[in-house]
Amino acid sequence: MNKTELIVKLAKKAQITQVKAAEAVDAIFNAHKGIIAVELAAGKRVTLPGFGSFLVRKRAAREGRNPATGASIKVPARAYPAFKPGKTLKEKVAV
Repeated sequence: MNKTELIVKLAKKAQITQVKAAEAVDAIFNAHKGIIAVELAAGKRVTLPGFGSFLVRKRAAREGRNPATGASIKVPARAYPAFKPGKTLKEKVAV
C-alpha cells in the first residue's frame, strides 16, 4: 500500500473527504513536521497501544573499513528511528 491508497482507505473508513484524510496522514507521518517525526526528534517515544511504538535507538561509534582500499575509518555514533510492533499487531500478522 502506498500513501495514496492509504488516504483513499482512510477516507472511506472514517467517512471523510480524501482532502481531510490527506491532511490527517500528513499531520501524522510527514518526515519534516509530522507528529511522529517531531516527537522522535525531541527524543520522545510515540506509543500506540496494540499497534506499536516509534522510538529512537542509538548506535555507538565504531571502527569500520573502506571496502575499496581496506583502510580503517571511524564511523561516528548516531541515533536512528525504529519501530517496535505491539503484541496485538504481532498476533494479527502471525496468522
